[in-house]
Amino acid sequence: MSQFLPALVSILFHGLAYAMVLYLAAVGLSVTMGLMGFANLAHGVFAMAGGYLTITLMAALGVGFLPALAVAILAVAAASVVLERTLYARLYTASEIDQVLFTIGLVYMATAAATFFWGPSPQHLALPAALQGDIPLVGRQFPTYRAFVIVMGFATALGLWAGIERTRFGAMIRAAVDNRAMARSVGIDTDRLFSLTFALGGGLAALGGGIGAEILSIHPAYAIEHLVYFLIVVAVGGMGSIRGPFFAALLLGIGDTACKYLFPEIGAVFIYIALFILLLWRPAGLFGRA
Repeated sequence: MSQFLPALVSILFHGLAYAMVLYLAAVGLSVTMGLMGFANLAHGVFAMAGGYLTITLMAALGVGFLPALAVAILAVAAASVVLERTLYARLYTASEIDQVLFTIGLVYMATAAATFFWGPSPQHLALPAALQGDIPLVGRQFPTYRAFVIVMGFATALGLWAGIERTRFGAMIRAAVDNRAMARSVGIDTDRLFSLTFALGGGLAALGGGIGAEILSIHPAYAIEHLVYFLIVVAVGGMGSIRGPFFAALLLGIGDTACKYLFPEIGAVFIYIALFILLLWRPAGLFGRA
């Protein structure tokens, strides 16, 4: 019993930090897939770009962590709009297999570009002094940085919920998710809405990639390596939902951490078993609509 509580606290703490990174990186994919019905398997590229930009601005230009993160989010959001208007919009009416092949192609192009500019080795985030060190919790020490990630994740989730549920922009998104044709018929500019939503999704992914670079290291294969986990968060949570991916990320992050801690040799298998059981029970996800 004396070892159980510290182990449980450690699993919960590190699992929460991992879950918040997964949530930030994947929630934008849930919204864009739910709104546009577009199978964007290149979503992880935006998270990777956010991580690379944050690290590069800090290392090469000496920019502080938070300003570098803000610039990375804005830059990726702007690039997302350009990509959405020039590339993605052309395939909205294409078949799902065409969308999958197109976005997977983007992933491999981004992987090659990242290797060319940054090399094959993982990039390391230099934490500011304020986020270094440890904080005491239940008689143990835990990294201050991971506590910051947890706080930022919960704050972002709360802000997203308020923005989607309590604002006119959120109401338009919900209307377009429910019935795109009806939303267009009542005067909602769905093309502009798609661009803004895509920018939101890209910016959130950049936030997840930048803030979580110490947990999910940034390297050229980032987008393809973590694609399955991002898709699990979206599938289990339910497309078009804000709270669904949050709870799905909690289940995945804490569950994956616990399984790998308790059963290190076969820990990852339990996550896929849980995924199968959950989707057999609720095919549309925890908060999706059947």
